[in-house]
Amino acid sequence: MGLGFGAANAALVRQLGVSGAGAIPATVSTSDERAADTATPEKAPSVTNPPSIDNVDPPAPGHLYDTVIRGGRVIDPESGFDAIANVGIDGEKITAISFDELQSSNPTIEAAGLVVSPGFIDILSYSPNGYGEWFKIQDGVTTNLLMHGADAFGEDFFAKIPGLGNMPVHYGGASDNAVVRERVGELGPYEEPNAAKIDQIVARTRRDLEAGLIGIHMQPEYTPGATSAEVLANARLAAELGVPLCVHARYSDNLPPGTQAEAMTEVVRVAEQTGVWMHVEHINSTGGTGRMAEALGTLEDARSQGHKITACVYPYQFWATYLASPRYDNWQEKYGISYGDLQIAGTSERLNESTYGPARSENKLTAAFTMSEEDLEIALRTPWVMVGSDAILERAHNNHPRSTGCFARTMGRYVRDRNAMDLVSALAKVTVQPAQLVEAAAPAMRRKGRLQMGADADITIFDLNTISDQSSIETPQIPSTGVSWVLVNGTPVLTPDGLDETVSPGTPITSRL
Repeated sequence: MGLGFGAANAALVRQLGVSGAGAIPATVSTSDERAADTATPEKAPSVTNPPSIDNVDPPAPGHLYDTVIRGGRVIDPESGFDAIANVGIDGEKITAISFDELQSSNPTIEAAGLVVSPGFIDILSYSPNGYGEWFKIQDGVTTNLLMHGADAFGEDFFAKIPGLGNMPVHYGGASDNAVVRERVGELGPYEEPNAAKIDQIVARTRRDLEAGLIGIHMQPEYTPGATSAEVLANARLAAELGVPLCVHARYSDNLPPGTQAEAMTEVVRVAEQTGVWMHVEHINSTGGTGRMAEALGTLEDARSQGHKITACVYPYQFWATYLASPRYDNWQEKYGISYGDLQIAGTSERLNESTYGPARSENKLTAAFTMSEEDLEIALRTPWVMVGSDAILERAHNNHPRSTGCFARTMGRYVRDRNAMDLVSALAKVTVQPAQLVEAAAPAMRRKGRLQMGADADITIFDLNTISDQSSIETPQIPSTGVSWVLVNGTPVLTPDGLDETVSPGTPITSRL
């Protein structure tokens, strides 16, 4: 199945020597080194050329940078660069990565003992709401992408976001098929479209993409009326315009008819017939629950034939959705769980036979413990599986803790504590790989997810020894710890003193159409 780590990272760039006063001894990790890494690892010394987009050269010696990050473990997952170095920033760009001292016109950010990485990209988030994105920042996120659907037509989505006030993160998203089929096709979740309705849906989706959205999202489990013909029509449009088709797969259980195996087969068939880049959302909860190796094997077989298929997970063993949704139909039989495996979000209440009915009639957001640690780690070890939260915190705090702790949990629990993957591989899953998924549609993403000269200065600085998620089902509003600095377009939004809610450096991520 190709579950090794080597394919996740590019080859290390060529070596050179280090000399000069004030030079920093450099170390470079290899892709097979696991999470025994610390922020300043003891490794055989080796040095590489600092990476550069479009072969951008650093400023001449003596240049005074706007900002300097000094002495951190600088990691660029795309090139494999991993060294103790200094980073120079001018305006919104990274202009130097150097083993020599750099001078700054502002106070230097001291990063000794810390990891300096590209800002995290949440590939599977929801609409910024003026609140939840600040928790994303504390979780290391600099780009919030709604590939689970923008819940609005393209022009409406971008028109409404600036009205929220400060926007600390970059933002963009996918056209939401559920919204389009309801508002344009006038279809309920279980209603199947005829050919004319499909044409209307595709025409409106095209307009969404032309208005700036950067992908198409479909969720046939929640809209069972979305036929294979409707899925294929959207996939052909996505392939034509060079955007990914992101799918919440059709089935999340293993009871026929309608199994997770059939859902993964549909994903492969669509990729084969259209050439679209298929991205399977949260495969740990839909498609791979209880059968992760088999699900990934199906997709890997298709990838080996040249088809573009990726997936993402969130690093938790429970999902959450509203009790009245189709996902909870026949839930005991489908998932092999009992009432005690259901917990009401925002509380410590586990349901029982007498409390389940009232909770479902109130359509309460409920977590279901259905996933295994083993399956999750199989997914995390797969090079082409990314990490995405599938949530953003709302003011009512009626959320899954993945809304606030997804990325710190990935680094803390699964890199540092459980050695499920090495740090460079983990960072690739939350930086360059999400950028690559959408950059054909969104040119701005070609300079994000990288820590290279010429890249946007979206940077997350964290302590690998202390980074940790703090949120829970009961208290999803507790921010992550261990992230020291977050810079968005070169502007510090999080510092060791806390959030700076007076700045709004985030920008819209739009399509090139």
